Amino acid sequence: MSEMRLNPELYNKTVEQEPSRNGFGRGLVEAGRRDKQVVALCADLTESTRMQAFAEEFPDRFIQVGVAEQNLVTVASGMAHLDKIPFTSSYAAFSPGRNWEQIRTTICLNERNVKIIGSHAGISVGPDGATHQMLEDIALMRVLPNMQVIVPCDSLQAEAATIEMAAEIGPMYLRLSRAKSPIVTTKDSPFEIGKSYVYREGSDVTIIACGTMVHAALKAAAALARAKISAEVINCSTIKPLDSETILASVKKTGRVVTVEEAQAVAGLGGAVAELLGEHLPVPLLRIGMDDRFGESGAPDELLREFKLDTPGITLQVKEFIKTRPAQAKTQSKAAPSKAKTKKRSKS
Repeated sequence: MSEMRLNPELYNKTVEQEPSRNGFGRGLVEAGRRDKQVVALCADLTESTRMQAFAEEFPDRFIQVGVAEQNLVTVASGMAHLDKIPFTSSYAAFSPGRNWEQIRTTICLNERNVKIIGSHAGISVGPDGATHQMLEDIALMRVLPNMQVIVPCDSLQAEAATIEMAAEIGPMYLRLSRAKSPIVTTKDSPFEIGKSYVYREGSDVTIIACGTMVHAALKAAAALARAKISAEVINCSTIKPLDSETILASVKKTGRVVTVEEAQAVAGLGGAVAELLGEHLPVPLLRIGMDDRFGESGAPDELLREFKLDTPGITLQVKEFIKTRPAQAKTQSKAAPSKAKTKKRSKS
């Protein structure tokens, strides 16, 4: 665990907070400095999606397509065909929410090297309401062949992920939030696309979280420890390809699993883990997320509390789950599927 090098202040109320979109903005500029093939395309939301700094430093490599998300990704696909590395950004409700078919046909079917950034995802968009609270994007993108899906847990991971995405070939989706969230990691914390990390060790239950829910899961684990429940917490920042090795190793130890995501509980992180366990290591599973509902308008903290995605809500649900679902007897799992390997870009 010492290798994780997490933020020592992460359990304190005064922990530093920053929106993950800020980390993306920094990472995009750095990726542009490292590789002149990196270009950026935006759909009328340059400042909100944090592409402004890239547009100012590389004006000849920035394209504003306007409110036209279908064109956004189609143009990017064409540029990728010419060996550019396009990053596209909009609110997740519109990309991939509005242009999913174009992503499927022009990018994934042709395996174009396009990076799709879905900002303002989850219910923590708050007052913007249900129309802008994208909760289905993980499921939409996970099902697409050739697409990788990344949900960083904080702004530092978002920055690292953006830089790494530029160096790897293939379609990728990066999910970001607008609201400030606690910084869980440090600049020295390990990060690799396709890899999950155990952030807290435990023996009674495995909690697998992604995005802003990682911090809430860690705090819930601390609260559970006070009730003599030992929870292991995994940051699953890459949902596709899923790090089956890390997850199955943890579940073989604990015999119970809870997934936590700021998204629909079906088909997203919870769906991916359920598929893995169903095939290789069936154990009791609880999926915490949006339970087949749309969001509502409200302050981010109010909404997280309303939908039981805050620390007290997660803690209570895990307690009830453990009380009613005994852990599966520890058994050997079937052979875990091998992870998809990413392809590094060779600079010419």
